[in-house]
Amino acid sequence: MKSLLRTGLPALLLAALFAAMPLCALPHGGVPTAIVQAAEQTLRRGSRGEAVKTVQQKLIRWGYLNGKADGIFGAATEKAVRYFQRKNGLKEDGIVGPATFEALGMRASGGTQAGGADSYTNEDTYLLARCIYGEARGEPYTGQVAVGAVVLNRVKSPEFPNTIAGVIYQRHAFTAVTDGQINLTPDDKAISAARDAMNGWDPTGGCLYYYNPATATSEWIFTREVVMTIGRHAFAI
Repeated sequence: MKSLLRTGLPALLLAALFAAMPLCALPHGGVPTAIVQAAEQTLRRGSRGEAVKTVQQKLIRWGYLNGKADGIFGAATEKAVRYFQRKNGLKEDGIVGPATFEALGMRASGGTQAGGADSYTNEDTYLLARCIYGEARGEPYTGQVAVGAVVLNRVKSPEFPNTIAGVIYQRHAFTAVTDGQINLTPDDKAISAARDAMNGWDPTGGCLYYYNPATATSEWIFTREVVMTIGRHAFAI
C-alpha cells in the first residue's frame, strides 16, 4: 500500500494539475512542446505554417514551384517537392523529411542551417568534382578550382540553395546537369580541384557566376559584372 502511494499519488497529483490548468497556459494549445517538435520533423500534403512557407519560397526561387508561398502544403507544392527530390537524388515521395530539409538548406524545424567546410562529406567532394569535370575539363587547373569555388560561394549565399547538391541540381543552373555530363566519372585533376576549393582556395574572390562568352546564349548573364577571365570562362558577380 505504501509502495502504491509512493508511485501512484505523484502521478495522480500531476494529472490533476494539468487537468485544472487552462489550455492557454500550455504552449501549442496544451500539446507538449516535444510532441509538436516531433511532428514538425516532416512536412507533407496538408501541412501548414511558416516551415511550409519557407520551403515554398525556396522552391519558387530555385524554379521548382510556380505560384505564391502561402504556407499551405497542397498538390502543387507536393509536385514541386517531388521534382526537387528527383533532381537531388533523394527518395521521391513528396514528403519533406530530414534528407529533403538538408538538401533545401533547412533544419527539420524549418530554419536555415549554416553551411561550412566541416559539413562537407566525401559524397559532396565527389559531386563537386563531377560538376567541375562536366563543366570545365580542359580548362586550366586554376579555372577548374574557380568553377568549384563558384559552387561553394553559392552554397554560402542566401540567394542559392544551402547545399552542394542543391546548388548543382538547381534548375538550369549548370549545363553539365542539363546535358548529362554531370554523370561522367571525374579525373584526378577534377577531384583535386574540388578538394582545393573546399579547403578555401577561391581564385575568383567570391564570384557567383561564370560563363563562356563564346557560347553563352542568356542575355541576362551578360549583365553581370565580370571580375576576371580564366581560360575560356568569365567569372562574374
